[in-house]
Amino acid sequence: MKILTTGATGHFGAKVVELLLKRVPTERVAVSVRDPKKASALRERGVDVRHGDFDDPASLAKAFAGVDRLLIVSTDGDNETRLRQHRNAVMAAEHAGVGFIAYTSLIRADTSPLALAEVHRQTEAAIRATGIPYCFLRNNWYLENEAGAVESAANGGPVITAAGQGRVGWVVRADLAEAAAVVLAGEGHKNTVYELSGRPQTYEDLARIIGRVVGREVPVRHVDDAEYEKMLAGLGLPGYLLELLVDAQRAMRKGALDVTSGDLEKLLGRPGTSLEEGVRRILESLAAGA
Repeated sequence: MKILTTGATGHFGAKVVELLLKRVPTERVAVSVRDPKKASALRERGVDVRHGDFDDPASLAKAFAGVDRLLIVSTDGDNETRLRQHRNAVMAAEHAGVGFIAYTSLIRADTSPLALAEVHRQTEAAIRATGIPYCFLRNNWYLENEAGAVESAANGGPVITAAGQGRVGWVVRADLAEAAAVVLAGEGHKNTVYELSGRPQTYEDLARIIGRVVGREVPVRHVDDAEYEKMLAGLGLPGYLLELLVDAQRAMRKGALDVTSGDLEKLLGRPGTSLEEGVRRILESLAAGA
């Protein structure tokens, strides 16, 4: 049985592959990447490295040939680009006769008010329409998305947010990658939807947690959407990402990411990583320049 992960040189996909290699024989693991040279270390370890470009459907169909289980890791970019790329991947999977598709979606994608959710709704619908057995891994907000806030707090600055008292079920990326590896390597996950969330907390809770890790009180500065957008613009972020992050803060304020679910613990067979430990890992990564 061949298991293939897309985006295997990205932060999420790379972690999934590492965890898969601990669960299944190396000869069962394959990856699809835009630039195979970047996956040379995996090839040297015996992983089946294939060329697959989400903007080149023919390359995806070739990459997915002979694959029994496929993980489609959602791509980056604006919504139009992501949706086009996801549709290409789904069509290629159908044409290649893939036996099972796991897809990294968004928490409560079917009802979420986030602008980002529409891409996931349509991608989930496209996967269902193929008739291929599926698993939707609906991930809540990565704690790593708050690396800038953690770094600022570590340097004496405040945590800045436009989310008000909205709660967020932050999850560390490694836990979500492990959940994906469990699904790909295990049984009993056909036609399932998992809402993968940590215990919902506010940005004030997060600031207190960061404070415990860095050993000082971390203030919280509440701003409106316009001021938050201005702050992000000053960082030189691309337009689509700026819009996504402002929209996310607005949605958090309305409770869109305030999701309580036991699905993550169910898949991991253990409690999720604490935010305190997650903050420590972020600081270690920043210190190492990763």
